[in-house]
This record gives sequence, structure tokens and C-alpha cells, in this order.
Amino acid sequence: MHIQESHWSTASAVAPGGAVGAAAGNGRGDSSRTTPLRVDAQRNLEHVLRAAREVFGELGYGAPMEDVARRARVGVGTVYRRFPSKDVLVRRIAEEETSRLTDQARTALGQEDEPWSALSRFLRTSVASGAGRLLPPQVLRVGVADEGLGEAVADEARVPQQRPAPDLRLVEQRPAPEAEQDDVGAATLLEVVGQLVDRARAAGELRADVTVSDVLLVIATAAPSLPDAAHQAAASARLLDILLEGLRSRPV
Repeated sequence: MHIQESHWSTASAVAPGGAVGAAAGNGRGDSSRTTPLRVDAQRNLEHVLRAAREVFGELGYGAPMEDVARRARVGVGTVYRRFPSKDVLVRRIAEEETSRLTDQARTALGQEDEPWSALSRFLRTSVASGAGRLLPPQVLRVGVADEGLGEAVADEARVPQQRPAPDLRLVEQRPAPEAEQDDVGAATLLEVVGQLVDRARAAGELRADVTVSDVLLVIATAAPSLPDAAHQAAASARLLDILLEGLRSRPV
């Protein structure tokens, strides 16, 4: 009997992930039991976010959650457990994209002394990353409601809403604290991109009538969604070259 008890204790120690190991070890078994679950949950979250970027990038923010779940190879219930509504998922993707674009703009400002090189670097990096297919709706709609607040707001109003879809209205109907947080991120992006625009314009290398909104429009326009990856990259690069030439000032 004593030998059996020793064997039981040893088996419990060497099988921390099993039902027995989870019950033994003064609580340490609980930690080893839940660790794989946390890893799986994190992996599922990464799959969902990656799938959401791909699906929304291809179809716009109007794509259904079922498409995201199918691309992530998880059940739609798994998606809703992490994101209680589609609005929450859209906001998460938009916030990440805003932050990524802002970082790209700051990098261009910090690493390029020549104004035109900084602006073109930002545009090339953003387009290559596919950012144009996920430009946050709140950035694209800045200033649309009131065109009488000055030149800057009127300029921003020229940016069209990308891939209009009924559920984009959900983004506009968020509770005030969340909307304010998103607005801060959007304002930061516009401010940093504005520095790139101002520098290039002051150097005489950017057309005087080009605005921050025009730069965002270039990012959105130069990121077509094509089925073949190589064709898409080539088309984006070619289109961006043409658009950049259109932005540059020319001697009279």
C-alpha cells in the first residue's frame, strides 16, 4: 500500500498537465493546467486579428464577422468571445492601423533630412504595408460634418469615406470615451503627417495646394486589392510612382 501511494505521488509530479497533476502540488497544478489555455487563447486572438485585417482589407469594414471567423479557422463564437460586437473588432483594427501609420510617419520624419524624401518614404512604406485598405473610418471622415471651421477642416473634408458600409455607422455611434480615444489617435496621425506635408511644401518640393487629406487619399488609392500578390505589389508601386509625380511641384 505504501508503494502504491509513492507511485501515485510520483505520477502526479511528472504529469502536471493532467487531471491528477492539476489537483496536486498545493495549487501549482492549477497554474500548469491553465497555461496551455492561455496560450491557445492568445493564438486564437492573433489568428482572428490577422484574419480581420485580411478580410477587411479585401472587402472593407462591411465584411461580416462570419468571414473573419472562416478566415481565422475558428468558430464565430470564438470571435464574439474576444470581440462582443463587430464595432469592437473594427475599432481594434482601426486603432492599430492608426498607430502603425503614425509610427511610420514619425520614422520618416526622424530618419530623412530631406523633406521630399521623408514624405515619399512615408507614402511608400504605408502603401507597401497595405495601410490604405484599412485606413480608419474616423480619419477619413474628419471635418465632413462642418465645412465652415476653417481651411484645414475643409481640406480634410475632401477625403472620401473608404468602402462605405452600413455598419460603419456603428463606429460613429460609440460611447463618448471610446470615440474620444479614437479621435486622439486620429488627431495625432493627422498632426504627424501634417509635419511631413508642411516640410515638403516649405521646401518648394510639394505642390502648394496639396493637403494632409490628399496624402491620405494617395495611401488609400495606391493600395488596390488584387487576387495575385505579385501583381498587387507591382500595381501599387506603379500607381504610387504616378501619384508621387502628381504631388511634386514643378518649375513654372
